[in-house]
Amino acid sequence: MVLISGAAILVALLIAGWGLASALEGIVTRGLDQRLDSEIAVLASAVDGRGAVDRGRIAQRRGLLEPEPGWRWRIAGPDGMIGSGDFPPLLPPHPPGPDGGPPPALPPGPAPVPSPVDQPHPADGHTEQGVRVHARQITIPSLRGPVTITAAAPRAVVARPIRAALVPLLAMLAGLGALLAAASLIQLRLGLRPLRRLREEVAAIRTGERARVDEDQPAELRPLATELNALTADSERALAAARASAANLAHALKTPVATLALDLAGDPPRAEQVARIDATIRHHLARARVQLGASRSSTALRPAMDDLAHAIARIHADRGITISAEAAEDVSVAMDAHDLDEVAGNLVDNAARHARSKVSIAATAEGRQVRLCITDDGPGIPEADRIRATQAGARLDERGDGHGFGLAIARELAELHGGELILDEAPGGGLVACVLLPRAAAKE
Repeated sequence: MVLISGAAILVALLIAGWGLASALEGIVTRGLDQRLDSEIAVLASAVDGRGAVDRGRIAQRRGLLEPEPGWRWRIAGPDGMIGSGDFPPLLPPHPPGPDGGPPPALPPGPAPVPSPVDQPHPADGHTEQGVRVHARQITIPSLRGPVTITAAAPRAVVARPIRAALVPLLAMLAGLGALLAAASLIQLRLGLRPLRRLREEVAAIRTGERARVDEDQPAELRPLATELNALTADSERALAAARASAANLAHALKTPVATLALDLAGDPPRAEQVARIDATIRHHLARARVQLGASRSSTALRPAMDDLAHAIARIHADRGITISAEAAEDVSVAMDAHDLDEVAGNLVDNAARHARSKVSIAATAEGRQVRLCITDDGPGIPEADRIRATQAGARLDERGDGHGFGLAIARELAELHGGELILDEAPGGGLVACVLLPRAAAKE
């Protein structure tokens, strides 16, 4: 829109400049024609009825006939031609007749009484040096034949005032164009301000700061705001139904699976399969809980990580694993505390199971996201196996007691919240697992 507006303004200004230049040229040319016609009138006053020229009278008015260098005049009559010595050739040399041909000759017999019936007409030409001239010419009858009077001036007489007028005029047009372009840009920004505000409100809904968008919008955006609120309400209902279904399923399966695990406690192979079933159920329940939309809850990161580090450190206390957590006090994530526990808990537990002595948790805010990194000093994961390690059920180390769902759950929950999981080599060896999570808006 800005480019189209700018192009339209440029074309309009070019047309306006061309039109003004043409109008100025016409005005200046008419003024020059009046001056040349005045010279012709002075020259014509020196010609009597027989076509004779009063040279003394012309000499008295020589300063009027050649006011500036390049101004020329000429009288061609029965007695010959007088005037400026370097008078340029003109086209046409004589005014045309009624049919476009040469002027009609005087009829034979007594010469008619002079009658100034002719009017001055333009007759431009150029000098031998190529300098263009603008001339006016008139042919008057006399008793001894026609007398042609011509007055000419350099074409630059027209060009100079036009240039002098166009320079400030073009500067004004350029300023006007800049002003119009700025006005168009301001108008566009003002016109799009409600749309930007609506976008910010939608982003605030996603981060949990708002529950609805403001429907007090311009007429063009009001139906969109209404539909967005309806969509938000539908998503809330669907999300609530999905959470309820997941809770019901978890409640229905928890007791049978726990009973089956107790019954098979003395049968390690079957107990291992039951534990695998339990991990699979937890994995799909975690997906069902958030697959219909991002959570609009807000969870403070620092206390959640402190609790998580303390709990998992107790689980792996027999191996002497130390877990440290570092996060700013004012950083929160836009997700449910249970979802955060699923994401971070799986990553921290996976790191603790493979670490030699320590695991560190660090969280930093990056714009609208939070980067949560868990680093261990274990063997790490080769780069070629990192993608496979985040697939559900994939186990790179069959000697451990895991079921291959920890990294997959963390990755899928992060992606469902608009983030991602990144596995990389830690400085000094080991694995660093960084997950990007949506940052919650600061509460005022």
